[in-house]
Formats: sequence, C-alpha cells, structure tokens
Amino acid sequence: MAIEEAKKALKEKEVPIGAVIVCGSRIIGRGHNLVETLCDATAHAEMQSITAAASALGGKYLKGCTLYVTVEPCVMCAGALAWSQIERVVYGAEDPKRGYSTVGKNLLHPKTTVTSGVMQEECEALMKEFFKSLR
Repeated sequence: MAIEEAKKALKEKEVPIGAVIVCGSRIIGRGHNLVETLCDATAHAEMQSITAAASALGGKYLKGCTLYVTVEPCVMCAGALAWSQIERVVYGAEDPKRGYSTVGKNLLHPKTTVTSGVMQEECEALMKEFFKSLR
C-alpha cells in the first residue's frame, strides 16, 4: 500500500515516497509526498500519514502502530516518529544522502524497532524513474 501511495506522488510529479500506518490489521493513516503541491517543505509522506493516524486514533501517540514507508525517513520525519512513539518502522530503500541514519544516531524513540530493505528494488525503481525524468 505504501508503494501505491508513492505511485500517486509520482503521478503528481512529487518525489515518489509513500507511507501507511497500520494499527492491528487496519490502515489508520496514509500519505504521499505533497511538498510541491502544498509548497510546504514539511509535507512528506510520513508526516501526512502520522497526522492521519493520530486523527484516526484521537491522540498523538502511535504506540502499537507500524509505519511502512518506501524510503528511509529523513531527520525531520524521524523526529516526528520519535515524538509519536511509533512502535515499528519498516522501509524499502535507503536514503544515503538525507536518511536519518546518516547522522550516526538513532533519532527514533528508544523502543521503536526498524526493518529495512523490504521491497527495496521496487522502491528504488520508483525513485530512479522520477529522477531520470528530471534529467
């Protein structure tokens, strides 16, 4: 489902990153990059999905929830995920330039677990398609 969100971003000429937040077996938040559309540097897929999930739960904490995102979260999104106390983050492609892991510290909540490389090739292909179209 996160890849489907990323494809929506690609169609809108946004960097193709998509995210969904699952609680139990239900998607409670979803989003894709809307930075260009909203002229808002904070309108990342993760931020969109965090806002939707918090609204669905009626509170700011996402304990017991999992974020699935196509690309490693940036420092800003990692900070927001830490504040939300999300239980788990699963991402596809690494972001060696702007991913949160580039700072050398775990910026996520201490209890958050991370799984990387899930459907990595598909996630990377969307990013390559987007940046190839710009050149």
